[in-house]
Amino acid sequence: MNIGDLVTRNSYDNDLIFRIIDVEDDIYYLKGINVRLFADSFLDDLKKYDGECDIEEESIFQERIKDKREIERDEYFYLPGKVLHIDGDKEYLNRCLKYYEDMNIASLGIVEKEEMISSKITELLEKYNPNILVITGHDAYYKRKGEVTDLSAYKNSINFVKAVEEARKFESSHEKLIIIAGACQSNYEELIKAGANFASSPKRINIHALDPAIIAVKMSLSDINKDIDLKNIIDSTKYGSNGIGGIITKGTMYMGYPR
Repeated sequence: MNIGDLVTRNSYDNDLIFRIIDVEDDIYYLKGINVRLFADSFLDDLKKYDGECDIEEESIFQERIKDKREIERDEYFYLPGKVLHIDGDKEYLNRCLKYYEDMNIASLGIVEKEEMISSKITELLEKYNPNILVITGHDAYYKRKGEVTDLSAYKNSINFVKAVEEARKFESSHEKLIIIAGACQSNYEELIKAGANFASSPKRINIHALDPAIIAVKMSLSDINKDIDLKNIIDSTKYGSNGIGGIITKGTMYMGYPR
């Protein structure tokens, strides 16, 4: 097998699709195609993915989020909220930006290492003044390092928490700045405490690459004068409330008249 090949892992019942991104000392380093996950494996645990079977039901998921893309067209006009998306992974960020574009949402993407986001967040917020802020990238919970409540047991949760705290120093209102934070297996409770409107991951599971963007789009297209349908928005993501949770707030979209 070579770098760039698509594979699954036998030890995990071939449940996720990865791309081989590096090989070193007989260890194959992997990156999830649709799930924000890094992994490594030995060759004998890998199986080439031929694409014949949609093992992640990705096509069904893509159709589901595509079906809800259009806002109602009538005599009113609509001003959806603007999104600033800061991501530790360029490839996943580009997928999210394409989704925003497809949904006609104004967005800007910044690639930044997770540990550097908190030191740059204020400058970025001052410069771009978004309605919605997405802070994501990669994360993981390491059971051997501590309890699920221990921030030091996570790869990047502490960095996401710091970034959210800095963003809340800039704008304390949960309605003036919607914050969506976290990645795979992140410490959901601490991110919410830090000031996030939405965060991953309540059940410490992996999340889909588009999940933060899906929440951002829903908030961008939700009425600024009405409380959101929280459960409906969370259920629109790939893994629902197991992967992302949040608080009831108002949307960010203004309506005007006439068109």
